[in-house]
Amino acid sequence: MDCVLVRHGIAIEPEEWEGSEENRPLTEKGKKRVRQAAAGLTSMNLVPTHLLSSPFLRAKDTARLLRSVLCPALKVETHDELAVGSTAEQIVALLRSLPLNSVVMCVGHEPLLGEVAGILLCGKPISGFPMKKVGAALIHLSGMVKPGQGLLRWWLLPAQLRALGKEGKDVGETEE
Repeated sequence: MDCVLVRHGIAIEPEEWEGSEENRPLTEKGKKRVRQAAAGLTSMNLVPTHLLSSPFLRAKDTARLLRSVLCPALKVETHDELAVGSTAEQIVALLRSLPLNSVVMCVGHEPLLGEVAGILLCGKPISGFPMKKVGAALIHLSGMVKPGQGLLRWWLLPAQLRALGKEGKDVGETEE
């Protein structure tokens, strides 16, 4: 299984938002950056088989934007395990419920996603894996999903994903 962890895009700041935390939306800049990051993921030939999201609006909207570029035929599945207040262990249990040959994209929040990376890579949730907004990491799991058995394939900052997307676009324009 390949597990791609993606933090949601830039959202309106909590102190500037009058609604509930669950409904805090992406900013226009956040939406643009998600689309650019999606282009970067596409340039790496990433094709998810499952697209899972936190039920919080900023994560669902991030997942929808990623889907529109990467995998339009997939449905965004919302899971409480990816919401603020969940635990990394709950996400690992969710991953165990999926087929071993899956390419699972999980869109969620910090520090939860970093803790999931810690469990998969080091066997325990540690704080040494912070993810930037619209940053992404691919962790390969051969065989059963077990703590400490993951292999980090890549960990990309948002600017790196955007640059990959631009390179892919430039290549496509050059070939025409």
